[in-house]
Amino acid sequence: MSSKRTRLDRFLAKQLQVSRKQVRLILLANRLTVDDALVRDMDYQLDEFHQVALDGQLLRGDRPRYIMMHKPVGVVCATKDDIHPTVLDLLPEEDRCGLHIVGRLDLNTSGLVLLTNDSRWSRELMTPDRHVPKEYQVTLKNPLSREYIPSFRDGMYFGYEDVTTLPATLEILGPHLAKVILVEGKYHQIKRMFGRFRNPVVGLHRSRVGNLTLDIDLPPGQWRCLTEAEVVTL
Repeated sequence: MSSKRTRLDRFLAKQLQVSRKQVRLILLANRLTVDDALVRDMDYQLDEFHQVALDGQLLRGDRPRYIMMHKPVGVVCATKDDIHPTVLDLLPEEDRCGLHIVGRLDLNTSGLVLLTNDSRWSRELMTPDRHVPKEYQVTLKNPLSREYIPSFRDGMYFGYEDVTTLPATLEILGPHLAKVILVEGKYHQIKRMFGRFRNPVVGLHRSRVGNLTLDIDLPPGQWRCLTEAEVVTL
């Protein structure tokens, strides 16, 4: 996602359909506020969530929104799909505008999905260099063994991309159940890693991103807004 910053004079000229000269006169007359503060600088850089008002009338007033959702199996992480319901379909129509998905899950994976209209926040969270950990509960068709653990820890070579995966944590929770923590997200990475042992993944659920854990009492298909503290922590 690109950063949605723009110069104040360009924004006003487009919004009000006036010339740059008229914009300058508006600013010199102390008619323009940004976040309730008078602004007279033509070059002022507007952030995507700055509140801009002319003569007390709001010209732009988007607020950042951050949402935790429990994605069910069978729902796609997309804004539109002709076959399957999308995560946006699970939101009231009036709450969907401007939202994008932070870190997608595939059709048959359930669990924690984040949605926001804050492109800078999502970019910082998902950039590969950040190595933000993602935790998954994995159900396998065949029994697990401890010989898997070093292979996950040391990384696996994927010839198709010509890359070796970063170290991952594998914890065996039961004969067919494991917890996996990744700091990257290669294509179908978990399924392909267990595929090295010819052990098909039959269930995949993301329970955590960074320090944020999916609420255990949030049913599949439901969502809530993040608290300010959660947004800052992430």
